[in-house]
Amino acid sequence: MRPEDLLKIVFVGDPQVSPDGNRVLFGKKTITDKNKYLSHLFTADLEGKTVQWTQGDKSCGGGRWSPDGQLISFVSGREDGQSQIYVISTTGGEARKLTNFPEGSVGGYLWSPDGKWLAVSFREEIPQNTSAAKKEREAKGGSEPPVEIDSVWYRLDGDGYFANQRYKLYLVEVLTGEHKLLYSEDVLGDYSFSWSPNSKELAVIHNVSKKPMVDPPNKQIWRVDLEGQAWKLEGLPKGEKSEPRFSPCGNWIAYAGDIDEKDPWGVRNTKVYLVDAKGGEAKDLTGHLDYDIAVGTLSDSKEAGFGAVLEWAQDGSGLYVQVGTRGEVQLGFVPTTGGLSLLTNGKQVLGVGNISRDGRRIATTYCHATMLPEVAVIEPELGTGNMVPKVLTAFNAAFHEEIITVEPEELDLPTTDGLTLHGWVLKPVNYLEPKRYPAILSIHGGPHAQYGWAFFHELQVYAAAGYVVVYTNPRGSKGYGEEWAAAISGDWGNKDWEDVQAATRWMQHQPYIHPGQMAVMGGSYGGYMTNWVIGHTKDFRCAITDRCVSNMVSMAGNSDFPFNKDGYFKGVAWGSYEKIKELWKQSPIAFFEDVTTPTLVIHSEGDLRCNIEQGEQVFTALQQQGVESRFVRYPRSTSHGMSRMGPPDLRLHRLAEYLNWLGKFLS
Repeated sequence: MRPEDLLKIVFVGDPQVSPDGNRVLFGKKTITDKNKYLSHLFTADLEGKTVQWTQGDKSCGGGRWSPDGQLISFVSGREDGQSQIYVISTTGGEARKLTNFPEGSVGGYLWSPDGKWLAVSFREEIPQNTSAAKKEREAKGGSEPPVEIDSVWYRLDGDGYFANQRYKLYLVEVLTGEHKLLYSEDVLGDYSFSWSPNSKELAVIHNVSKKPMVDPPNKQIWRVDLEGQAWKLEGLPKGEKSEPRFSPCGNWIAYAGDIDEKDPWGVRNTKVYLVDAKGGEAKDLTGHLDYDIAVGTLSDSKEAGFGAVLEWAQDGSGLYVQVGTRGEVQLGFVPTTGGLSLLTNGKQVLGVGNISRDGRRIATTYCHATMLPEVAVIEPELGTGNMVPKVLTAFNAAFHEEIITVEPEELDLPTTDGLTLHGWVLKPVNYLEPKRYPAILSIHGGPHAQYGWAFFHELQVYAAAGYVVVYTNPRGSKGYGEEWAAAISGDWGNKDWEDVQAATRWMQHQPYIHPGQMAVMGGSYGGYMTNWVIGHTKDFRCAITDRCVSNMVSMAGNSDFPFNKDGYFKGVAWGSYEKIKELWKQSPIAFFEDVTTPTLVIHSEGDLRCNIEQGEQVFTALQQQGVESRFVRYPRSTSHGMSRMGPPDLRLHRLAEYLNWLGKFLS
């Protein structure tokens, strides 16, 4: 595996099975010779025959079947770069533009069950940023105007600055393409919605609070008819809620969420709830089990998959869900009487899509540690626990025939408190005993996510370059129960650090690892922990901190998700030392006085999640203390997810920087 092999990978995602269950619609993304990602829509039938539905040099995505299967809808900026919804007949022909929204962004959309309507989440562009406004300024020689902001919610990493603009819900008539505003009551524009079976209304979830970035989470459910009349379901608890789903009979609404009012970081398990469509007390169907239906499993070859999947069984007996556990992602079933059973098993990662109208097939993507994601279907059989996905595509077959990959070995390491740390080790390509190799400890971001059995191009690159690669899920990770994830809630650099030390000690005692040639690296929270490591030990010959957190006090106010007072983290980032001391105690930069580890700092100027000043503080502290260090700043056009979604040439540049730094100190 080499960095440039990234350019050969075919990425697939967003699988959607047709109403009759005979084809799966999905997005296929490739990297062009012009350094661009290009996405188009394909279908695969049950025999694996694929058909391409969209063409051209403009990407198309968000493909969905009409309820009768006669149309495929999708979102594209193929005309003037403005996102609109298009439809194409499944009998052939050219796509036609359905919507005519002004400049802005389509957030998401859903077909009504009768096929007459689309419910669309749409946000208009900031008026001064429209094409017409820019042309007028250019003609008059005007300056770029300031951004006027009245709310702390004005930007989002990967989305940019939207100031006071918000997503609103619109109703689009499929026959004419005409749209009208349906609902706009949320101060954040953060809607989750779905249709009723009779197509006469929507279930809509949004926050009740007028200060949702300050107050504890309190999302509720409204029923909204086609005239925009809304009534709130009474009797529901406070806390997070998402993915409302009417039962097939229309009498119940299921949703994903939790009742904790102090958990905006998603420490607690996301559970499945069921409530009468008229309101009342919600029944927790999975809370008595230690499963989480919204675990993000990290990779650079697939979407992390944060968020829940809920799909009703045709007979209304329960819901299909996606479950992350011990690095795996499986298909599960939650009966309306309560409980959760896993329908699949094995060292695999699924990306569950939707279910066919007759309930016979579920669309998914399928991958494992040495196989890139491909499109698949599952024919669920309740009570089996060993359903095997049927893989329909083989876009990356030639890649796997050409490229050597390393199968990870599973680790269970003793750590403090009598607990066990789960992880993996990749030995170098062409590994030979009894040779000792340089080694890398890689720490994942989140922190409330998991490393797992997904294919990871970057880690395979390091193994191919001759390094042992160790990666684990320390406390704070998801997939190991609520107590494991909550162990670092508002208390970073404690139990997670103990687990990192356990992994370090294990590495130092392996006969095939050279204990004097070890590196530590990580991105985001992994960058935080890398900074923490070099401030507390000299066990590592070098370090790489990527899109890191270094100063919790400044991070609290310059992230796109600012810290709320006495929420996940205690204290507040302004005022006296007494108020900020808890944040400062958890800031790696507070322990940099004696750092000696040579460190590469990687950061994007366009990172709105972990502001680049976090990396600047690390680099400045190292430079002023004479510690060998290098700072690589990627442009404002990149974001926090640059290593996974950034421009291909910059992703390759980043990997080259990593390999050069490792080679300099571990050779």
